Amino acid sequence: MCAGLLAGSVAALGFGSLAEAQSISGLDPNTPVTWSADMGQLQDRQNRVVLQGDVVIEQGNLRLTAERTTIAYTDAGELQIQRIDATGGVTVTRGTERARGDAAVYDFNRRVIVMSGGVNVNRGSDRLDAGRLTIDLGSGVTSVDGAGSRPADGSQRGRVSGTFAVPGNN
Repeated sequence: MCAGLLAGSVAALGFGSLAEAQSISGLDPNTPVTWSADMGQLQDRQNRVVLQGDVVIEQGNLRLTAERTTIAYTDAGELQIQRIDATGGVTVTRGTERARGDAAVYDFNRRVIVMSGGVNVNRGSDRLDAGRLTIDLGSGVTSVDGAGSRPADGSQRGRVSGTFAVPGNN
């Protein structure tokens, strides 16, 4: 989910509270979505499915886990997912990259994923802390800002912060 975010973030540090970097090339939004949970409820009249307890949703190599999700869909002959809202310890992984936050929204129509609430992104020993992470799958641009951030290093809230590994001299 955050491919290229950390790699491009070193160069983006000069942006202050807003960093933009290339991200997620190659995610096909038409790839089937699979899910599992402790409990599910189909709310047919509202065109949504509510999943609770150890929710796992996967699309290609993207994996989302949360305590609760709501999947909104349309039914025009076949079900089509419109949006996934996730809350409660949301973690999104893609390969070795991991993003965590309090909540996430995946808008299939706009092709945008937004994660919010004490977001942290890890890739190896690199770490990025922010309040909100927005991934535009159409443009391939990922933006982070500090609104609602809770930096692990105890620094001032409202800012983006991070730690990046420096290659050693060989």
